[in-house]
Amino acid sequence: MTSAQLLTDGYERVREVVHEAVDGLGEDALTFRIDPGANTIAWLIWHLTRVQDDHLAEVAHTEQVWTAQGWYGRFGLPFDERATGYGDGPDDVALVRAPAELLSGYYDAVHEQTLDFVRDLSDKDLARVVDIRWDPPVTLAVRLVSVISDDLQHAGQAAYLRGVFDRTR
Repeated sequence: MTSAQLLTDGYERVREVVHEAVDGLGEDALTFRIDPGANTIAWLIWHLTRVQDDHLAEVAHTEQVWTAQGWYGRFGLPFDERATGYGDGPDDVALVRAPAELLSGYYDAVHEQTLDFVRDLSDKDLARVVDIRWDPPVTLAVRLVSVISDDLQHAGQAAYLRGVFDRTR
């Protein structure tokens, strides 16, 4: 297995969990909160997708799917088009309301752009420094694995919320 294949497998796993978390859910489930300050499934999936879109577009030197394919307009959220959810508070979380099909559709579009980028990466490509703001500087490999890690954590949180919602309704 090559490094590119390993990364592809990691992103495929994120996609599986995202779909398991949202497919078939209605608004009540997607906006369910364990407590008033908690994240919702809709916000978690939107946020993880925005972060993946933002980070991958930056390292691939492409426009984000969010703007390039019109997802920003389709969602119609009251946020700046550059918003990714980082630092959002409970009131912001409540504003992310979208049907499951929109959330998974946006994720799938970002996923395809991600795979288009990672499929052909070589080990030499992965050693490229992509962020010098950290010590040590961040390589492409570290950034790609970091996105997978963050995405899986948020997707797992969304899957947990779905389970709680299903058991309490």
